[in-house]
Amino acid sequence: MLVRVSACGVCRTDLHIVEGELPPMRPSIVPGHQVVGRVERAGPNAHRFRPGDRVGVAWLRATCGACESCRAGRENLCERAEFTGYHADGGFADYAIVDERFAYAIPPVFGDAEAAPLLCAGIIGYRALKLAEVRPGGRLGVYGFGASAHVTVQVARARGIEVFVCTREESHRELARRLGAAWVGGIGDALPARMNGAILFAPAGELVPVALQSLARGGTLALAGIYMSPVPPLDYARDLFYERTVRSVTANTRADGEELLTEAARIPIRTATTTFPLEDANRALSLLKRGKFAGAGVLLTGEGSRV
Repeated sequence: MLVRVSACGVCRTDLHIVEGELPPMRPSIVPGHQVVGRVERAGPNAHRFRPGDRVGVAWLRATCGACESCRAGRENLCERAEFTGYHADGGFADYAIVDERFAYAIPPVFGDAEAAPLLCAGIIGYRALKLAEVRPGGRLGVYGFGASAHVTVQVARARGIEVFVCTREESHRELARRLGAAWVGGIGDALPARMNGAILFAPAGELVPVALQSLARGGTLALAGIYMSPVPPLDYARDLFYERTVRSVTANTRADGEELLTEAARIPIRTATTTFPLEDANRALSLLKRGKFAGAGVLLTGEGSRV
């Protein structure tokens, strides 16, 4: 399907691609994988959506459908998976192309700019929360508080989970407080209690042992980034003993996306966005790198600025 883009979220993964921290898949690429737009034209075998329908385009854009992972319902681990804005041009553009099988219907409760961060920040945070295995009434530690974390906190709070946030920027701390975090502090601050699970959103390997040491016995740390700086050596007794677990988060399944959008609409999630015109994409990436806005950055095309 050809999609006329109205909004596209700005993700830290876009920054990793632009700056070469992720190996390039092709000589040049248009980034962007949190795309909201309207179907302009559908191919002859496309029947899920009609021209004019509002759809979302996310990071996962293709899988083989035949490998062991795909057959087991773990398509995020497909070795032949392809990703929007990495293997094929993404949404920092006026138009994008998506296979209808990998597009999402956007719930009407969300505006275009509100919905865009849900398509990666939201989905990845949702999967990380699932892997952290914190039950209602439990305690979740969050390290780093960008676009993904500010959605994840709202899902966790709606499930009755207490959230404890460690983050660097004061504006991010203030947003965490507004969203109902039980405690907010700096990256190096000791948490006031042991966590039943934790999510590391910051791409900072040096925080892995810090987060592990915050866990209660049997707790799980989910690493939510696609890229991370080197992780220092772990001490078995201090960091891992008593059945503490470390799990990485790899992309998402389409089921994750559908579940997140359904739950986000029911809560409903309210994304905090800073919008930029499409031509300011480089400035938006620069501000993201320096942590200069809380919540999510979203690029708007001429179409998006009118909705």
